[in-house]
Amino acid sequence: MDAFTAGLLQRIRATESDLTRAQDEGDDFLAEVEQGELDDLRRLAAEHGVEVGVFNA
Repeated sequence: MDAFTAGLLQRIRATESDLTRAQDEGDDFLAEVEQGELDDLRRLAAEHGVEVGVFNA
């Protein structure tokens, strides 16, 4: 796995964790921001052929 792929997958996992935390805390604004970031990261992964499993749906 190259550095780009590893870094992207790490960012996706961190963002999913942040999204879950925001949802658990009832912070709708932060959850929306994190969901947008997650969508962007998943799009970037798809554009570069990086397979992303669903960590937290």
